[in-house]
Amino acid sequence: MSFKAVDRQRLFVGGSWAEPDGGYYAVVDPASEETVGWAPEASLDQVHAACAAAREAFGPWSGTSPEERAAVLGRAADIIRGHLVPYAELAQAETGATTGTARGMQVGVGAARFRRYARVEPAEWAIPPQINDAGPMGKAGVMGALAVRQPVGVVTCITSYNNPWANPAGKIAPALAMGNTVVVKPAPQDPLSVYRMAEALEAAGAPPGVVNVVSGRSVEVGEAAVSSPDIDMVSFTGSTAVGQRIAEVCGRDMKRQLMELGGKGAAVVLDDADLGSAVAGIGTTFSFYSGQICTAPTRVLAQRGVYDRLVEQLAAYAGRLKVGDPRERDTVVGPLISGAHRDRVEAYVELGRKEGAVVVAGGERPSLDTGFYVAPTLLADCTNDMRVAREEIFGPVVVVIPFDDEDEGVALANDSDYGLIDYVWSGDVARAFRVARRLRAGGVGVNTVGRNMEAPFGGFKKSGVGRDVGSYALHAYSEVQAIVWPG
Repeated sequence: MSFKAVDRQRLFVGGSWAEPDGGYYAVVDPASEETVGWAPEASLDQVHAACAAAREAFGPWSGTSPEERAAVLGRAADIIRGHLVPYAELAQAETGATTGTARGMQVGVGAARFRRYARVEPAEWAIPPQINDAGPMGKAGVMGALAVRQPVGVVTCITSYNNPWANPAGKIAPALAMGNTVVVKPAPQDPLSVYRMAEALEAAGAPPGVVNVVSGRSVEVGEAAVSSPDIDMVSFTGSTAVGQRIAEVCGRDMKRQLMELGGKGAAVVLDDADLGSAVAGIGTTFSFYSGQICTAPTRVLAQRGVYDRLVEQLAAYAGRLKVGDPRERDTVVGPLISGAHRDRVEAYVELGRKEGAVVVAGGERPSLDTGFYVAPTLLADCTNDMRVAREEIFGPVVVVIPFDDEDEGVALANDSDYGLIDYVWSGDVARAFRVARRLRAGGVGVNTVGRNMEAPFGGFKKSGVGRDVGSYALHAYSEVQAIVWPG
């Protein structure tokens, strides 16, 4: 590894760096299987202390001006940008991301999100005034009404392991911009990067208690950060199963929720599609975070007129991708996050074989000395009732299902527990948009897998609750208050 390993990382609670009551555990590089550093295991008392510190800091922080809060976020963005290379090296060691992904999509996007919410426009805060022209007592009862946004309060942010920079920044930055305070519980596999983010915010002038970070492998750490009476809202990114448990706890105390959960993105490839574009887009499943991303087009629905050619081209594409050390410049597919997760993904591939799918690419473990690698794998001749087509695998595995006409393609796409991001490829843009409007998903990419970072992001069905990104994140971390007065 090209950077100095983190010796013993301390917790960040109430503006102080504290020794963890539960000791430390090793964070492992998924490529080299070496120890990246030692992460702190918080006790329940320390989690509760973090929540209490955030509660105490909420009043003063929410009373500051938007300009003061924006200045802190802007300085944090500058600090992160100034440390891009060492921060990216740490993120790469924790996650196994390629160098380009670690620098651009992890640390780079994290800094950009702090910068974006340091430039909140007044129009994003305001709600147009509403006047009641005639109240229940006629003209004499006319009332004026103004709707304003208020911060929710103390927000617990529970983040995913696939991106320890962009995901936490996408929660922390808009929450702080709106005047909330936060308790961050990072994924246990790669928490060290989140502590670097806390250091940047501390150096940028965030007051004590505004940002707190507590980590641990024990599920009790996350549960305490959700159930604490000091918490008003939980923002979670992760699996649907965990999200459902969090939602149950939030429901008991009527806590606000923002849930970005699992996905099984359908890629509907119509018979007039540009197959080169479709293959390149679908192929990102193999390379981007090694398929460990909820927005990936993992379930390809191909119209029969292009099915055979699409399978052939996808198989060839997968076979050309270099799997290996993410620090090497020509590596395209890095490792999965852990040995346990690699076993899980491989078990799904074997299950697909047993269900009748044909493995046309991959399916074998790469012959590398170290690292938790899975070869890009393509499963053809699938049906939509197979488990590999219905369950989130979260790895470089794509399934392909044929369909006859447009109605059947839409029906297959919608026949899923998930509805995060779907995709449509067609040479006829009007046709593509027609199909897109029929899909039960929070977002649809038309002839692209790219995202607009101002567009609302979130899912239908078991893919989540609420929307964030851009102005929508400011709405997500605020409550609407009505102020009424005599007209």
